Amino acid sequence: MTVTATSVGESDQLEQRIAPGARTWVRRLVRLLPAAAATLSGLLLYVSFPPRTLWWLALPAFAGFGWVLRGRGWKAALGLGYLFGLGFLLPLLVWTGVEVGPGPWLALVAIEALFVALVGVGVAAVSKLPGAPVWAAAVWIAGEAARARVPFHGFPWGKVAFGQADGVFLPLAAVGGTPVLGFAVVLCGFGLYEVVRLAVERRRTGEVRRTAAAVGLLSLAVPVVGAVAARPLVSDTAENGTATVAVIQGNVPRAGLDFNSQRRAVLDYHARETERLAAEVKAGKVARPDFVLWPENSSDIDPFANPDARAVIDAAAKSIGAPLSVGGVVERNGKLYNEQILWDPAKGPVDTYDKRQIQPFGEYLPLRSLIGAINENWTAMVRQDFSRGTEPGVFTMDGAKVGLVTCYEAAFDWTVRSEVTDGAQLISVPSNNATFDRSEMTYQQLAMSRVRAVEHSRTVTVPVTSGVSAIIMPDGRITQRTGMFVADSLVQKVPLRSSQTPATRLGILPEIALVLVAAGGLGWAVGAGLRGRRAGDA
Repeated sequence: MTVTATSVGESDQLEQRIAPGARTWVRRLVRLLPAAAATLSGLLLYVSFPPRTLWWLALPAFAGFGWVLRGRGWKAALGLGYLFGLGFLLPLLVWTGVEVGPGPWLALVAIEALFVALVGVGVAAVSKLPGAPVWAAAVWIAGEAARARVPFHGFPWGKVAFGQADGVFLPLAAVGGTPVLGFAVVLCGFGLYEVVRLAVERRRTGEVRRTAAAVGLLSLAVPVVGAVAARPLVSDTAENGTATVAVIQGNVPRAGLDFNSQRRAVLDYHARETERLAAEVKAGKVARPDFVLWPENSSDIDPFANPDARAVIDAAAKSIGAPLSVGGVVERNGKLYNEQILWDPAKGPVDTYDKRQIQPFGEYLPLRSLIGAINENWTAMVRQDFSRGTEPGVFTMDGAKVGLVTCYEAAFDWTVRSEVTDGAQLISVPSNNATFDRSEMTYQQLAMSRVRAVEHSRTVTVPVTSGVSAIIMPDGRITQRTGMFVADSLVQKVPLRSSQTPATRLGILPEIALVLVAAGGLGWAVGAGLRGRRAGDA
């Protein structure tokens, strides 16, 4: 800020004190300062995300972003926005290259950072408008909304809301979902910059711009007050009784893409852990669960096509004496499905849920011929595309309604909400993170589940093949969790709830409203710019 506040006369005096040969370097460093600040602000936003609990760093991150963009032309704003996106997304998404190398990771970040670059142009455009923090925060949420939908059905990983599982703003998720929670955080950050900017301006000039100062202070205060006011929406009271749930983490033979290369090994691991738990229940050491939840891909072979797999699952379900949700890869009519199977200990498989939001480049390969021409190894990793399910998945397990949200689906607002509106009293997020080793991906996804718990006021269970598995209360607290790459189980009595939060009832409406606010601000800024040019020409 001192660079922009320094007058031309002061700059000349400074240059006169510097040796002539050093002046060129000083000028270059001054020019590089905005680029460095944009990149470091993006890095600061990354540091605010799990597994760290430094959620409050998002505020100075957006304050820095607001500073570098204020009054910039569109070309400079595009570049600075892109640098902010790189600083944020490069480290955040490094886990995508753990097993496949840096190529896909860098390509993903390069594409996703383009959305942030365009947001930078929008933030710069509205930066001189009255109430700039409000317009700018809405522009950011509009960028997140676009990123969650395109290309290839979107990639919402890295929504600002997902970094706030430990923050004071979390209750706002119950008000309007991830868009309102994210908007509050970004608004606070841009408001922080506005307050600091006006304080520096007042010290330099002695002038007080009361309206602008009020907007800045309100941008800081309103999100915090709103979060406090939203606290009563966060409750873990049992509205429909309780259920004792068991979460099974069987572990895998090895980490990486070949986690299931040994036929039936993953299934056997989960069956073994279930039978171990059954023995503890029989011995009176652990409460008998009403139902049992296994992770995604916990059966590494199709139990409908392989009698030996079916027998193993049958034996596990009978040993524990409770309905079991099993994750498997199932082929039906020549199509592959990532499926959750409801397994009754007496009747066998009685219901299924097919994953609807499948992962591009993991479960299906867009642009297969083009990618094959670049690297045949990538096409070999996804030999056959998975097909999408079409219906919500809510299993009735011992009288409780359990909504299934399989792994990657937890990042998408609509997939989680659809299970709750379809009657889910509890949400399960079966996942398989074995392919990402011990990366931060597991903790980022766990934080998403915590946000979803508050957003819809539901207990959320997270059974994972290799960890971290967890049980999350409707207020976002983790009450039990496992380690990574260990066999373990979690058993707990949890509340069942059926009431709907404002976020559940409103669905996509808050996001639409914020996108319209962003559009209004951009329209105002463009109109003001055109009028200014006409006046100049005249």
